[in-house]
Amino acid sequence: MCLAIPGRIVELDGNRAVVDFGGVRQEVDVSLLEDVEEGDWVIVHTGFAIQKLDEEEARASLEIWEEVLKHIEEELENDTSGVREKARPSNP
Repeated sequence: MCLAIPGRIVELDGNRAVVDFGGVRQEVDVSLLEDVEEGDWVIVHTGFAIQKLDEEEARASLEIWEEVLKHIEEELENDTSGVREKARPSNP
């Protein structure tokens, strides 16, 4: 299963593009897609843009991710099992 976060193409040079994922930029190959342009939203897997999204789809996906991350943060804050402490490296 692939969980993907949409990113926006901010630079394009032939089959190479720089995609912005909320401030994190990654160079990707866009050769699998037709008619990509700067400003397009894409899904990237293993360094390749594999799908174009329209603005509405991208925003909806980002909202879902924000909810998921919020839920994870709340779970970690309310963790009583000590998972967070166990995950920290011990000082020798």
